[in-house]
Amino acid sequence: MPKQKTHSGAKKRFKLTGTGKVMKQQSGMRHNLEVKSGKRKRSLNQEQVLAPQDAKVIKKLLGK
Repeated sequence: MPKQKTHSGAKKRFKLTGTGKVMKQQSGMRHNLEVKSGKRKRSLNQEQVLAPQDAKVIKKLLGK
């Protein structure tokens, strides 16, 4: 059986932590930033942990 290829879109959008959690960038930081408060932009700029069921799918796409 051939090797499974890593999903190119997934490897650009997600990263794994040392403990095996999957991190993603929060959405909402691309445009219309002048109408968002500084507090909101700071919270949107942080990375977010994926839910366990979503993480399972992403790990399969990443070949882990």
